[in-house]
Amino acid sequence: MLIDTHCHLDFHDFDRDRDDVIDRAKKAGVKAIINVGSSIEGSSRALALAKSHDIVYATLGVHPHEAKSVTDEVIKDFKVLSGRAHLSVPYNSSKVVAIGEVGLDYYRNLSPKDEQESAFRKFIRLAQELDLPLIIHSRDASGEVLRILKEERRDNFKGVMHCFSGDEDFLKECLELGLYISFTCNLTFKNAQGLRDAARVTPIERLLLETDAPFLAPQKYRGKRNEPAYLTHLVDEWIELTGLTRDDIERITTYNANDLFKLYPAEKAKIAYEIRDSLYLNITNRCTNLCNFCIRTKTDFVKGHNLMLDKEPTVDEILKAAGDPAKYNEIVFCGYGEPTMRLDEVKAIAKELKAKGAKLRLITNGHGDLINSRPIAAELSGIIDKVSVSLNAETEGKYNEICAPKFGPGSFRSVIGFIKDCVRHGIETEVTCLDIEGIDVNKCEEIARAAGAKFRLRRYGIVG
Repeated sequence: MLIDTHCHLDFHDFDRDRDDVIDRAKKAGVKAIINVGSSIEGSSRALALAKSHDIVYATLGVHPHEAKSVTDEVIKDFKVLSGRAHLSVPYNSSKVVAIGEVGLDYYRNLSPKDEQESAFRKFIRLAQELDLPLIIHSRDASGEVLRILKEERRDNFKGVMHCFSGDEDFLKECLELGLYISFTCNLTFKNAQGLRDAARVTPIERLLLETDAPFLAPQKYRGKRNEPAYLTHLVDEWIELTGLTRDDIERITTYNANDLFKLYPAEKAKIAYEIRDSLYLNITNRCTNLCNFCIRTKTDFVKGHNLMLDKEPTVDEILKAAGDPAKYNEIVFCGYGEPTMRLDEVKAIAKELKAKGAKLRLITNGHGDLINSRPIAAELSGIIDKVSVSLNAETEGKYNEICAPKFGPGSFRSVIGFIKDCVRHGIETEVTCLDIEGIDVNKCEEIARAAGAKFRLRRYGIVG
């Protein structure tokens, strides 16, 4: 299921076959289309279109080319049109889900720069007043766009940098502002290598999909009219860039879009969830670390899966959720907590799945011996094929500072002892470390090698 987060179906390009375009989008798996307002009249058309088609949503905005038309009266009219005069109203009750597209365009300068800036500031303030996300247009104006956003943003600021075309420095600044990033189908162009380089370093957790139809059709249809059904060609490009599966890309970007635009209720928590060709088992949300980098403090979701459990599942519930292990390259005990806090359940599940031919991996903080008041590697041997231990620091002092282990001083040494014990009992063992500022990853690797384990460096903020 896909969401086209930016297109212009209200444009005259679609007058002859608009309904057919929407039907083709549905058949291609597009579950929602956000029709973006780019003028006063266009915003009204977008809202009318959204009210007449179940999968279409609208935004209200004026493109910087038309900035001179943005008066205080226009802002008042948009506030009424939004249906958000009372913030208790859900976003989609009026089908207006954002303010945009708005911003700066210094490439063509069809409006004076001072008028563009004035209009942009008005729309940023309106979006924050209505608690709606902002869809931002930036062309040859990255520095000015960032400056204005930093000056105007408040605590509830949120949005997307639409049709991203900047460099990696601009990307980094946008991400630091908390913005989502969207690339259009020009990512598929043969001469778009620079754009693909920026795309590769964009966290998938901050990515949205858009066509910007009728503009920028994918390479296969280049020079022709773009439409939401062609979003599948953009997905193909992201599969190539990320190594994720089609299901992964569709699920993650759909979650991201819903997180920003609030189109429908989020899904319930999962016990078993797929990423790439692996199945992950979410058996507890409890953990014996309070890591200052833990993503659990920011979101309930990983790769588009809700992992915040209402209660811990039983062994039978986990096995039922796991289904046929033959479908997966490996089955991983992971989730949103420390699996060895439920060691007996891990062993029972592992034995059942191992008997069915599953390859099993345990992702752990290495506290299993402390949690269970005994060495546990021998109990894992023969049923767990691989153990991945999160070390994340090269000294006890740094470990205590960033991981805040429940067991206090001595936890770091116990983790290293657990790693060595797993190696001794013939379990394939890897030590992982995040590329956190101030951590000597080379020394972390030395610790891993000295214990007889492999080493893998992980990127901070990228999970799953």
